[in-house]
Amino acid sequence: MNAEFQVRGVSTGIISPGDDIVSVLTQALSRTNDEILEGDIIVIAESALATAEGRLINLGEVAPSREAITLADKFGLDPREVEVIIQESDSIVGGITGFLLCMKNGTLLPNAGVDASNAPPGYLVPLPRDPDASADRIRKEILARCGINTGVIVADSRTHAMRVGCSGVAIGCAGMPSVIDDRGRSDLFGRKLLVTKRALADNIATAAELVMGEADECIPIAIIRGLGLPMTDEVGIDAIAAEECLFMGTLLNISKKRKE
Repeated sequence: MNAEFQVRGVSTGIISPGDDIVSVLTQALSRTNDEILEGDIIVIAESALATAEGRLINLGEVAPSREAITLADKFGLDPREVEVIIQESDSIVGGITGFLLCMKNGTLLPNAGVDASNAPPGYLVPLPRDPDASADRIRKEILARCGINTGVIVADSRTHAMRVGCSGVAIGCAGMPSVIDDRGRSDLFGRKLLVTKRALADNIATAAELVMGEADECIPIAIIRGLGLPMTDEVGIDAIAAEECLFMGTLLNISKKRKE
């Protein structure tokens, strides 16, 4: 890691539907006499991006299905919220009081990413429709308007199994690799690493969460500077099939054995 490594929060004010994220970013930086530099990584909170992209959902316009009403009664949720979660999920795995565990875009997450936090009263904000495409669009717009190559990460906050609290996770990535493959490198004692891959985009998202916050900070964007990563045309988050995941694969095997 470069000795000049920095994590800088960008205060933007409240993001509204239709806002141009690149303009919001550059105008916020100009107010503090700052600018985007070559090689910066721009991290954008998913809720702010989804809001700008017009993804706000008015609960007053949601009619819950029978399935939503059943799940809401079982897990203590608003049936209208559950209906939105169902629509945003690939599948519902289970739940606990107040939360549904969902599969979406190849990953497990609570409530399919649907959240009332940082949404106006009576509204929900789901995840951006295509976070990778959004990250790539923003990267290209920064290059076109500013002539600067950057990486762009769309970040969410997630809980982890058996741990208290949230950390950052990248749900969209462009302009940089999302994972660094360390297989083949040697450890301190000369043994070759066989499986180690570093979740680069997730680690950067977590660093950004330290300055972005989760409440009323109004800092939906962070700039990561000084990593010295080569900027590329790569787009996307590396993921694995559920069967290959230690956690999900174990649960699937347990479920399979119970049915046999």
